[in-house]
Amino acid sequence: MAHSPIEQFNVKPYAEIEIAGIDVSFTNSSLVMVLVVSALSLFLVGGASKRSLVPGRWQVMVELTYSFIAGMIRDNVGKDGKKYFPFIFSLFVFVLGLNLAGMLPYSFTVTSHIAVNFAMAIFIFIGVTIIGFIKNGAGYLKLFAPSGVPFWLLPLIVAIEVISYCTRPISLSVRLFANMLAGHIMMKVFAGFIISLAAAGVVGMVGAVVPFAVNVLLTGLEILVACLQAYVFTILTCIYLNDAMHPSH
Repeated sequence: MAHSPIEQFNVKPYAEIEIAGIDVSFTNSSLVMVLVVSALSLFLVGGASKRSLVPGRWQVMVELTYSFIAGMIRDNVGKDGKKYFPFIFSLFVFVLGLNLAGMLPYSFTVTSHIAVNFAMAIFIFIGVTIIGFIKNGAGYLKLFAPSGVPFWLLPLIVAIEVISYCTRPISLSVRLFANMLAGHIMMKVFAGFIISLAAAGVVGMVGAVVPFAVNVLLTGLEILVACLQAYVFTILTCIYLNDAMHPSH
């Protein structure tokens, strides 16, 4: 019996827990997040602890990741953004780890669930807004009123800017969710073709070569998308942070 392509996204509880009427069960999604955080911690701590003048491959990978995020912050936020490096760095490796973990057989793609992505996005949105008002006070509102706009057009521009600003968490979370969901559904569909054709005999097995080749290509594309979406999620966070710190720019 063929399985639905959507079945792979089902959240399954491993330990049902309820606190004050709120379901906080430990699920397959929770397990993947714990494993990803553990693996990333071992990778980063292990690579950073083996510091040497001539770095090995492990140390090089950690240093390249560090330099990549440091450069992203420097280019998109400026020197003032250095203090937020730990958060931006953690965000990037966490999203990247979740995306890549979803590519493993029998794993679970956490970022294919909009609830997880929205939780991260709304945290970023609230944090950036607080930073904007702490750093600029009422001057942060300049973000919604670009300089040089005619007075008669200002109400419309402000309304558009406010709506655009408030939809940031939605766009940030939906972009990641849609890309991860669509790619995994396509892979599952073509995998179903392979199984169906292979069960049809010798002729079917020959015909299964085409969907198999497509699935191999899709796997490579999904790995690229997993890395790209982690980058997009992080760089948009940097851009929002830059707006909070320099609203008049």
